[in-house]
Amino acid sequence: MSIRRLPEHLVNRIAAGEVVERPASALKELVENAIDAGAARILISLCGGGIDRIEVVDDGCGMSPSEMALALERHATSKLPGDAIEAVSTLGFRGEALPSIASVARLTLESRPRPLRLAGPASRSGRALAGSGQAAADGWRRAVDNGELVEEGPAALPPGTRILVEDLFARVPARRKFLRAARAEYAACLDVVKRLAMARPDVGFTLEHEGRRSLAVQPGEERPSRVASLTDRELPRNSIAVDYARGPVRLGGVAGLPTFNRGVADHQFLFVNGRPVKDRLLIGAVRGAYQDLLARDRHPIVALFIDLPGEEVDVNVHPAKTEVRFRDPAAIRGLIVGGLRQALDEAGHRSARQPASVLAGWQRGPASAASFERPAFPLPAHPLPAQASVWERPDAYAPPPAARAEAAVEPPPQAASFPLGVARGQVAATYIVAEAEDGLVIVDQHAAHERLVLERMRRAMANGGVARQAMLLPEVVELEETACDRLEARAEELAEMGLELERFGARAMLVRATPALLGHGDIAGLVTDLADELAALEEALRLREKLDHVAATMACHGSVRAGRILSVSEMNALLREMEVTPHSGQCNHGRPTWVKLSHADLEKLFGRK
Repeated sequence: MSIRRLPEHLVNRIAAGEVVERPASALKELVENAIDAGAARILISLCGGGIDRIEVVDDGCGMSPSEMALALERHATSKLPGDAIEAVSTLGFRGEALPSIASVARLTLESRPRPLRLAGPASRSGRALAGSGQAAADGWRRAVDNGELVEEGPAALPPGTRILVEDLFARVPARRKFLRAARAEYAACLDVVKRLAMARPDVGFTLEHEGRRSLAVQPGEERPSRVASLTDRELPRNSIAVDYARGPVRLGGVAGLPTFNRGVADHQFLFVNGRPVKDRLLIGAVRGAYQDLLARDRHPIVALFIDLPGEEVDVNVHPAKTEVRFRDPAAIRGLIVGGLRQALDEAGHRSARQPASVLAGWQRGPASAASFERPAFPLPAHPLPAQASVWERPDAYAPPPAARAEAAVEPPPQAASFPLGVARGQVAATYIVAEAEDGLVIVDQHAAHERLVLERMRRAMANGGVARQAMLLPEVVELEETACDRLEARAEELAEMGLELERFGARAMLVRATPALLGHGDIAGLVTDLADELAALEEALRLREKLDHVAATMACHGSVRAGRILSVSEMNALLREMEVTPHSGQCNHGRPTWVKLSHADLEKLFGRK
């Protein structure tokens, strides 16, 4: 077969296949064009999830008729003034979006340029400055049906641009049949608009679907409030600000507390120089920063903005510009991990505050009569005599003690002096109940102490090694031969963590010393779990590189167990250490270590409000 030049309509459809994958792809290109045009407000209207109709109206700079004709040609752009493509500062620059969309749909482009303005600060309202003496040019309209110009002429509209896309892929059945249901396509469009709205809090966005408004944000918002309005209204209370810099690269944004998480990773928003991206390097860095703070099936809520010089990143590696390539990817990964870790360390003992979900399991209202039918104390063997005095009741009627009290050697501390309050008691030998100045705090003693032990081990490792405690009589732990082989191969590295092991035959290990931080725990269980943990790690990695996994396993065995009765002084000591320990708001598995019921929550619970 001889080489031939492809016809223009086929070239446009091939380009459309790279740029326009689904309605959300077309919508992304149109909204980015509106942002690059300097729009202060963007109105988006969808029908059928964007398959039937997409309309984008902006109040940007607009275009003249000649510019509109040029905009519908391939590789024509106003966003790249020079040839330095690595220094592009706009969202779009390829010049393929409009002609690609017009080749697979019916596209109507209406635009009216803004009047000329006097030199000085630009007016975002779009009106001519007083005394400019310039009137806005007339609007113009061009309609293209699957690559063919079908209509053009004057149009009545205010300064700005209006683009209407109808019947996407109507004449390309091979592409249309692969589109998902209208609801799924609408969800993808909504996600695109959310990401662009986060990237530009100075621009107002309105999204309507089938005549129903589903998103509306005002221009000029602060970045944290814009992120919260588009993700979760509780995010400001359960997040920390991120502001971190290394040289010319800066990381900013909002990071949710580890206990404020989701079951899917659809609430991770990443931006590079104001451009929304979905980059595997960045996603992996976020996962690494939260590695030991979340359960494996949970995902954090983050909105991170990376700003760096244009020559340090290549945005021209993907037709849809959703992926980027960094000149120094290791430095970017270290920036994200370091910035998030620093912010999470500053969060201290904070945990997600969601009292509504806690109160949902409580029952409010009068107790039923059935609860009083059978007394909790044993009945007497013989009936009482008539008119018996209450002081003459037999001892069988005395109920068992429901709580314990300790003699106060010194006055109890004031609750107002500590963020987590002071201990007032223990429930089910598992939960510490403390009174704080602004409410009631309930602490899971095992989860909290597990985190404290892990942080102690980390500090000890950073200072040269974990102190070990020699055993008076070494303990023999029987394991499978393969498990013993794994432990023996890593014996030197385990010794740095305070666990001294020695091979004792083919199927046993001898434990000579344990980390002093763990105290007296289940040594056999600890060694068995460590053998299983080593089996899950890659052999090529040194154990120090997987310190968090091993240390978390040790900490779990060395922490205060649920079911252990603590004295009031022990409870208060645990609370005080939590207040000064990073990440103490969640255990090593990502679960919260404490919850708080404010005074307002308690009043609602008892009907006082």
